Amino acid sequence: MSVAATTSPAVGTLYVSPSPRSRGMPRVTMALRSNVVSVGSILTKLQQDCATPLPIIRDVADSMTADMRAGLAVDGGSNLKMILSYVDSLPSGNEKGLFYALDLGGTNFRALRVQLGGKEERVVATEFEQLSIPQELMFGTSEELFDFIASTLAGFAEKESEKFHLPHGRQREIGFTFSFPVKQTSIDAGILMKWTKGFAVSGTAGRDVVACLNEAMERQGVDMRVSALVNDTVGTLAGARYWDDDVMVAVILGTGTNACYVERTDCIPKLQGPKSSSGRTIINTEWGAFSDGIPLTVFDRDMDAASINPGEQIFEKTISGMYLGEIARRALVTMAGEGSLFGRAVPNKLSTPFALRTPDICAMQQDNSDDLQAVGSILHNVAGVESSLSSRKIVIEVCDAIVKRGGRLAGAGIVGILQKMEEDSKGTIFNKRTVVAMDGGLYEHYPQYRSYLQDAVTELLGSEISKNIVIEHSKDGSGIGAALLAATNSKYDHDF
Repeated sequence: MSVAATTSPAVGTLYVSPSPRSRGMPRVTMALRSNVVSVGSILTKLQQDCATPLPIIRDVADSMTADMRAGLAVDGGSNLKMILSYVDSLPSGNEKGLFYALDLGGTNFRALRVQLGGKEERVVATEFEQLSIPQELMFGTSEELFDFIASTLAGFAEKESEKFHLPHGRQREIGFTFSFPVKQTSIDAGILMKWTKGFAVSGTAGRDVVACLNEAMERQGVDMRVSALVNDTVGTLAGARYWDDDVMVAVILGTGTNACYVERTDCIPKLQGPKSSSGRTIINTEWGAFSDGIPLTVFDRDMDAASINPGEQIFEKTISGMYLGEIARRALVTMAGEGSLFGRAVPNKLSTPFALRTPDICAMQQDNSDDLQAVGSILHNVAGVESSLSSRKIVIEVCDAIVKRGGRLAGAGIVGILQKMEEDSKGTIFNKRTVVAMDGGLYEHYPQYRSYLQDAVTELLGSEISKNIVIEHSKDGSGIGAALLAATNSKYDHDF
């Protein structure tokens, strides 16, 4: 009997075709190890480990609330730092003048200027310049990083157009958005606790980051002054509140993630000394460090173990843009190696850490074509993968499981913050319009992620209460917000 063997990609079975002489004889079928069963079992396990049914996200929300209280009671009381921002008054709309903002929030660095015209004119003019942080500076020295920032600022200031006016005799003032964990000691000073988001700059931890910038500006001959040190989330809240008095929470979902909210000073046991005259302040939660009750996969654990901060920033590693693509890549590498998802070999490019980025998996999930051609192109261009339609469908399932978990966990975190505020304010959060200002490329550009986040909020709060909670995109709010806070904290006399 001559043997002509073919492997069906659908069932992974070897068919032995009969020779002409054996026509009429029963066809022999020999079962091989099924690729699809192997890949299918890996996918099923991934989906099970990523599952976020209502009891799990409710537990996450409740744990977030409990951790917030513990972090407000005493420094080091929980994984959440619950950092005092020293922002005691929010923009009113009356701010006037020219103010600058610097935004170091992740892989991009931005300089911005804004001319404010008060209640009537609001934002008269803005200009900004954005640069990527060179990879070597993310692992370089403090001096190198801050010199780069100061020199960029110097070049930007030189291009100030006639639309911007600084009163004679005044120094330009800056709101410095610095989106890493800082122990703030005043509105214009703060000690870096540690780098996150893939940064590992030497010589900065334990130092005042405003002093680092001031020294660099002096070296570069830049005549400016930092009047407000602001976390990007705090800046987003301030920027959104400028336009809408109902904004009470701000969340960043981009390369990294964080959240802040307006807190009553009498609910902060660790706050010593005189309280703010407003009776309120903004608390920077640093929620990326949260870890209680988060469902993890083997791929999360492997990625965490290989990271520069193993065991830390677990919430950030499951919900933020820096990591979602990498979790998917690790799952696909396992499927390729153990289940021959893309043929007999694992492509070298796919084996490269962080080769598959979150924008790639987002783009693949937007492909609604019958043959998933865009998915195939992205896999080929980014990961060096030749794919069949069936393997492309599996790739989409992998992406969706990871993104669904991320979005729903982020939604649970938001509810945890709102719950805490509601418990202390006795009905002033859930019974009226309350706005959560959102910023960051992940939230802005990933529709499935946005949808899963909103679904989780609605499930947890119920349809009636969730109608009062408005989750609103506040694009580039942190930059304008930092400039506004520079205005409200100006060293010059003002009547804002």
